[in-house]
Amino acid sequence: MTLTASPLVLDHAELRLLDMPLLFDFETSFGVMRRRYVPLLTLRSGDCEGYAEGVMDYLPLYREETVAGAVAFLEGQLLPRLLGRAFATPEALAAELAPYRGNRMARAMVEMAFWDLRAKQLGVPLWQLLGGVRQSVPVGVSLGIQPSAEQTAELAARYAAEGYRRIKLKIKPGWDVRPVAAVRSALPDIELTVDANSAYTLADAGTLQKLDDYGLKYIEQPLAFDDLLDHATLQKSLRTPLCLDESVTSARDARQALGIGAGRVINLKVARVGGHLEARRIHDLTLAFDAPLWCGGMVETGIGRAHNIHLSTLENFKLPGDTSSASRYWARDIVQERLEVEGGLMPVPPGPGIGVTLDPDTLASVTRWKREIRAGQTPFIDDLPNQPPADEVY
Repeated sequence: MTLTASPLVLDHAELRLLDMPLLFDFETSFGVMRRRYVPLLTLRSGDCEGYAEGVMDYLPLYREETVAGAVAFLEGQLLPRLLGRAFATPEALAAELAPYRGNRMARAMVEMAFWDLRAKQLGVPLWQLLGGVRQSVPVGVSLGIQPSAEQTAELAARYAAEGYRRIKLKIKPGWDVRPVAAVRSALPDIELTVDANSAYTLADAGTLQKLDDYGLKYIEQPLAFDDLLDHATLQKSLRTPLCLDESVTSARDARQALGIGAGRVINLKVARVGGHLEARRIHDLTLAFDAPLWCGGMVETGIGRAHNIHLSTLENFKLPGDTSSASRYWARDIVQERLEVEGGLMPVPPGPGIGVTLDPDTLASVTRWKREIRAGQTPFIDDLPNQPPADEVY
């Protein structure tokens, strides 16, 4: 969608660090997550605000980025480079961020907040600006590692009864075939997938081959986060498609992965790839390869969840994503709008931009650190908490 408007002058920004306790312990091959520490960016131009959140962890377990590093980079480099200047398009802003290597999640915060700001200035929902084709998106649910296979099957059956269109099980060595067999027995027709978060090696190929017997839609990221060649080797030994997550951080990664047969499906997380521009490039590339996409989640608040929903309206998001109901995770979300699944579909929030507004009372109650940043301001980050309580993160 092409719309024209005057350039946006980025007046100032606000960074917050939120402490968001989860309603349940979420166990993966990384460990147990009990809360999320969420960097939240508000980017302002006049009376208009754009929002984005960081999905990096406090510890570099999923990818290399960390909360403390991202906040320091944003306050000390990215935002001072942009504030006080005018940008007409997300492409123009992204060009200013391009010299920096890596740090895609931090850069995504700025780029995604600008997309929200631009869509609000134009008075259109973000999905239209991105080129989306639907106003609701199919949704699945991701289940952490449970105490037993029987409890896994019971939980999966509960979510299937609520209308979720795909069940994804977190697995790790020693916890793979048994829970999959239990869920498949209980739900013979459900779309079922597994996610290993890089917990296996090629030496585990025999175990992974056993999963071929359970009609999985895909096996997600079984091998190392930075290894495409071993995934290509493994894919040749499996009937089940492999889905790549951590391994794909750019359109180049996606092209190389699909080109060598390292997988047949991609989990596209917008923040992992640096923002909506790169996400659209990956989307268009996977269309050319006839490789379906789905939108993964990083246990986002309503801000990140809304961005995910809008992105998922693009044509090639053909598989149910992880953008399940916010009430699964939070007693109170930081946005006023309810982002809840209806009959297996997540409606796109209406209204301009990402379509959600911050709840000031909840936001104040979960804010652990806050900084206003203006053009020409000297960075001051030494009061940022550099370690959360040891028993509260994984």
